[in-house]
Amino acid sequence: MKKLLFLILFFSLSINAQDYYLHVGKLFNSNEGKMLDNMTIIVSGNKIKDIKKGYELTENDNSVIIDLKDSTVMPGFIDLHVHIESEYNPEKYLNEFTAEESEIAFSSLKFAKRTLMAGFTTVRDLGGSGVNISLRNAINKGEVIGPRIFTAGKAIGTTGGHADPTNGWKKSIAGDPGPQDGVINGVDDARKAVRERYKNGADVIKITATGGVMSIAKNGQNPQFTLEEIKAICETANDYDMIVAAHAHGDEGIQRAVIGGVHTIEHGTLLSEESMKLMKQYGTYYVPTITAGKEVAANAKIPGYYDELVVPKALAIGPKIQSTTERAYKAGVNIAFGSDAGVFPHGKNAKEFIYMYEAGIPIIECLQAATIVNAKILSMENEIGQIKKDFIADIVATKLNPEDDISTLENVTFVMKGGVIYKN
Repeated sequence: MKKLLFLILFFSLSINAQDYYLHVGKLFNSNEGKMLDNMTIIVSGNKIKDIKKGYELTENDNSVIIDLKDSTVMPGFIDLHVHIESEYNPEKYLNEFTAEESEIAFSSLKFAKRTLMAGFTTVRDLGGSGVNISLRNAINKGEVIGPRIFTAGKAIGTTGGHADPTNGWKKSIAGDPGPQDGVINGVDDARKAVRERYKNGADVIKITATGGVMSIAKNGQNPQFTLEEIKAICETANDYDMIVAAHAHGDEGIQRAVIGGVHTIEHGTLLSEESMKLMKQYGTYYVPTITAGKEVAANAKIPGYYDELVVPKALAIGPKIQSTTERAYKAGVNIAFGSDAGVFPHGKNAKEFIYMYEAGIPIIECLQAATIVNAKILSMENEIGQIKKDFIADIVATKLNPEDDISTLENVTFVMKGGVIYKN
């Protein structure tokens, strides 16, 4: 009887299984860095079943042909630097005292959906309140729509540093936050903070190796961790199979982070030639976030948009990131794609492609940075980042070829994530 029920179930699933045949005008091969003409991608379940030259037809009545002959098709984009649960506005500081966690959670749903509809099927979230972990889980369960998320949970800083959540608070309520809150002082705290994040379900670790632009503190570039603290964090993260990303603007903090063992440098505004040499030596990737730099520089000119401590930092740091990216690329530093969406509106992540291109990075390499390169950093190089047989079916399309008009990447017309079509 059990065998009969199994056969009925298997037959039923086989009948209802729906394959997609995507007829593609141009297909971006992210591994080889070239466009292929007139291809068919066969998707079965959540995986890519096959890729064939020409327009393959099917005699299976249950299969669906998707006509993308006039489109350019690419692997789903990966953004290595977002803050998925929030979006900056002038009320941000007040909201820290008034917004309930449930309100943050509900708001995050629209940010996640916007990100996916913009063609970003995977993101690395580098710090929030902890809602980001619950959002990841809900997306993975299929309860809400959004990209695949790798999250740091709450970022790790030092007392008074960029990720200290009580900066700017009056003394009577600031207290003395510790490792559980993402604030460390010393090697023991550093190890405990990593373990806390592992316990809470984080996928990656984010540290703020230097001061930052958006924090209520004067210095936006001073080093804020000792080398010993960074090494303790990276060693502990490695024990738990997690990589470490370091927010860093100032050069001394960048060098400590690289030597200490971080995997990616975020922003890297004041990178010196020496730091670039170190990054090449240690194999550290640079995630520029040019879009965020431009956004904060522009908003800083609007009276009252930022706190008075933020304005001079935004004006000094923001405009420099694009030129730093140009120097880093010419020096041979490994460049990854990350936008810092959340500092600017979610769903506008693709602006980073345009700014990277303006910095002298060829379009093909911009696309590789957001696909195969980022997949490797996430240790997902055998599952995402390529349109390849047996890979997860994360597929996006634009009407125009980005080689002819890079702005087309801001207008994604087709989105498939894990074999499910979300936009067509």
